[in-house]
Amino acid sequence: MAVPKRKKSRSNTRTRRAQWKASRPDLVETVVDGRTVQVPRRLVRAYQRGLLFF
Repeated sequence: MAVPKRKKSRSNTRTRRAQWKASRPDLVETVVDGRTVQVPRRLVRAYQRGLLFF
């Protein structure tokens, strides 16, 4: 495992961490109870099986 030779300053650490951005989930149209709805791709099966509700 890589080990840094020097301590990284607090401002550099926070700047590096600030580059991370959350991305929106991919929405997919699917039919649930006769309605066409847009749900995240990873939750399509749960909605179809009735495990999740609107």
